[in-house]
Amino acid sequence: MFKRIGVAALVSAALVSGQAMAVTVIGGGATIPAKLYRGSVNSILPATFNYAAAGSGYGKQAFLTNDPMRLAQTGTVHFAASDSTLTASELSTYSTQYGASYGPLIQLPSVITSVAIPYRKSGQTALNLFDNQLCDVFSGNKTTWGSLLGTSDTTPIRVVFRKEASGATEILTRHLSSICPTQFVTNARFTVARIPYSSIPANWVAVEYDQDVAEAVNAVDGSIGYAGPDNVDATSNAVVARINGIQPTNPNVLLALVSLSPPTTIFDAGNPAKWSPVVANPTSGYKLAAYTNFIFGQCYKDAAVAAEVKAFLAAHYSIPGNNVATQAHKFIAMSYAWKNAVIANFVTNTTGNNLDINNPSVCNGIGRPLNDKS
Repeated sequence: MFKRIGVAALVSAALVSGQAMAVTVIGGGATIPAKLYRGSVNSILPATFNYAAAGSGYGKQAFLTNDPMRLAQTGTVHFAASDSTLTASELSTYSTQYGASYGPLIQLPSVITSVAIPYRKSGQTALNLFDNQLCDVFSGNKTTWGSLLGTSDTTPIRVVFRKEASGATEILTRHLSSICPTQFVTNARFTVARIPYSSIPANWVAVEYDQDVAEAVNAVDGSIGYAGPDNVDATSNAVVARINGIQPTNPNVLLALVSLSPPTTIFDAGNPAKWSPVVANPTSGYKLAAYTNFIFGQCYKDAAVAAEVKAFLAAHYSIPGNNVATQAHKFIAMSYAWKNAVIANFVTNTTGNNLDINNPSVCNGIGRPLNDKS
């Protein structure tokens, strides 16, 4: 995972006002929003933030176990980004192992994303897949384009999938498990999600990063895969399939999640799972829609890191905040209601829930370690 240069590489320093500023905030993870976060002229992470785009699975584990080697870094892992939501088991294990010494963790939706279905098939410029066909493609139940579409086309279906644990895989298989539960379970690993856990067809291709999917699909006729919106033209049916007649345009993606709202009770606000709700099979809009998330600690022993984290949250969840860059990278900004809830709970503590970064009553003497892991 450490071979790639660019958005998937470690960005270790930046120039601010002509002066080199040492990076103090270390993290990484999801590759779907990687170019939004770091590596583009309009990326939103501050110069004081490192970001290693290693995939959601590595990002979560690096943060949850404070293992910087998963991100090819050293020191404390201060944050992660993940399209894969924290599971009940991950939250429970973290609380048991690190809660008393590190303090609570915070999971927040960053932006709204889709998982598009890019394809390349000669003679096909308006691919529309119904749910049963989506299951047939990714289960391997249909092996040729003709068998899938009811034609005489013998071109093999070549599926491109993510090799490691990824949020894109989780979003895809969450929907598949809801519509064809005998063929899929929800899992961030594609090979684990398929039922039974049979061998992958010989012509299918495993790739590491989100941007690799589009490249691999475009390389060979007959290919199909799944990827985030920043690496494909999700508005073009000539290169991205419709699902049940719906193109993954931003209005259709937003429509799928319109029923979701931020926590309102003290109990729910203190539960990280409530800050990243999911819809496996939306009743309207585009089916493969979800939040991509940030994971932070509430408490940091390094006051400078805490200040940087809090300042970023204040900036990102302000209005309009990073909306222009978010839209430029083909994502959807969180609503005013979500942004206001994040600020009130985790920045200003106007709710009185004591969830804000380095709250003195919660973080007295505890926090994610200094870089020497003390």
